Amino acid sequence: MYFAPGEHPPPHFHVYYAEYTATVDIRTCELIEGNLPKKQIKLVLAWAELHQEELMHDWDLVMNGKEPLKIQPLQ
Repeated sequence: MYFAPGEHPPPHFHVYYAEYTATVDIRTCELIEGNLPKKQIKLVLAWAELHQEELMHDWDLVMNGKEPLKIQPLQ
């Protein structure tokens, strides 16, 4: 996660996979924009649920101009 100028609520993160892009709401762990292949959607949403607290903490950090912490990838 990183801060990009113009980021805005709701708390979310962007996903990039090949030519696909998507946005996931951190609070609901749901896809709110874009598209990914079915398998990748399942993996991303499972990862988001496992790391929801960390993602919210990172969101708060970046919204306050601070560096986010690293979050473990899905294994």
